[in-house]
Amino acid sequence: MKGLLVDSNVILDVFLDDAEWADWSESVLAQYSVDTILYINSIVYTEVSVGFKKIEDLESALMKGGFQMLDIPKEALFLAGKVFLNYRKSRGSKTSPLPDFYIGAHAAVLDLDLLTRDVGRYKTYFPTVSTISPE
Repeated sequence: MKGLLVDSNVILDVFLDDAEWADWSESVLAQYSVDTILYINSIVYTEVSVGFKKIEDLESALMKGGFQMLDIPKEALFLAGKVFLNYRKSRGSKTSPLPDFYIGAHAAVLDLDLLTRDVGRYKTYFPTVSTISPE
């Protein structure tokens, strides 16, 4: 399976018309959507949902954006827990939430590229994941 797992920060840039990042995020999503499946998972869905009052509106926006939902496999959930434990043992701050580790592990286990603006943690803890980010 090849595709692109899209982090919530990129989707929220577009949905919230972020002054700094909306243009970049819209452009890269449009570019990749031509020949790549754009995936989200339940973690991204949850993070994006906070901007919507009704589930129907969220579903409509995601469908218009061409996003497809992927279940997170058990192997990715297990990996996320192990990597998060290593992060905490290395005195990682509490500012790095566990959801980022679910997203990184999901991309790693399914060998998906990851579209995100938050590459530091992903590159550190999931070095096999190819990231697409503004650089």
